Order: sequence, then C-alpha cells, then structure tokens
Amino acid sequence: MSRIGKIPVPIPAGVEIKIGEESIEIKGPKGTLTTPVSKVIDYEIKDNQVHLTRKDDTRQSNAQHGLRRTLLANCVEGVTKGFSKALEVIGVGYRVAVKGNMVELAVGFSHPVFVDLPEGIKATAEGQILTLTGIDKELVGETAARIRRIRKPEPYKGKGIKYTTETIRRKVGKSGGKK
Repeated sequence: MSRIGKIPVPIPAGVEIKIGEESIEIKGPKGTLTTPVSKVIDYEIKDNQVHLTRKDDTRQSNAQHGLRRTLLANCVEGVTKGFSKALEVIGVGYRVAVKGNMVELAVGFSHPVFVDLPEGIKATAEGQILTLTGIDKELVGETAARIRRIRKPEPYKGKGIKYTTETIRRKVGKSGGKK
C-alpha cells in the first residue's frame, strides 16, 4: 500500500481540476498544466481534495499509486507557487548573462556557450547566480541539469556550474598528500 498515494491532494483556492479520459488538466493563477491518467487508478474529487484509489492490488497499480499522486501534487503546486532552481557559476573569468530567451555562459571555453530556454522557463542572472523559474517541475529540473552539464564542477579547484544547494567534495592536489 502506497503511503504517499493514500494522502489526498488538496485543491487551493483559484485552482480548477478537470479529470478526463487521457489526462488531468489543472488551471491556476500561473498557468495550465496537464498530467496523464493511469488506467489502474481511480480519481475522485470530493470536499476540495482529489482522492486517488487503486482499482486492484496488482504490482503495476501499487507502483502507479504514489507516482500519479505526486505528479498531480506537483502540478497543483506549480500552477499556484511555481518552481525554481538556482545555479552558481564559479571560476575566474566565468560569467553568466540572460539575453531574452537565451542564456549566455562564458565558462572557460574558447567561445561563449548559448543555451536556448524552453517555452515556460524564465531565467534571471544576478552576478554569478542563474535562477530558473517555471510552473513545470520536471522542465525546470531538466533545464537546470542541461545547463549544469555544460561544465560540471571539478573537485580540485571547484570551478564549474553547480546548484547553490550542492556542496563539492574537494580533493587534495598532487602535492597535498605527500609529507
């Protein structure tokens, strides 16, 4: 039995949820999102909450129960509050700038790297910190991971692009281990 799947998803004020055959549409103050419906899960709206129940006790329905509840809860949170990820660019001469719907990174290559932002993602740069915001949690996380992949932080000097919450395990240089 999924413990997460048992918890009903609260519907905040200003959010509309329409349950269809193929997907659930969630409209809120920040926008509209859809999430697919699983055939082994029943969705029911009662007293401002969405309750998810399994049709049977198969292995697939057990796996889908918590997943579908979490996806729905993420959509509801996205259309009300939104999601954000912050990346930090560390290194001498490393810069980040936002130009319209594009992020320009100078991270030690012979040329600047340009990253097109997908629709629904906004970026702001303050000094060395790049903040990505949007209503789709998966899209915000994937875009942040794509940008981080351009120059991962290295363990010796700590240079590269890292999440602000991430800590880099530093290694001793080649002469640091000798005595």
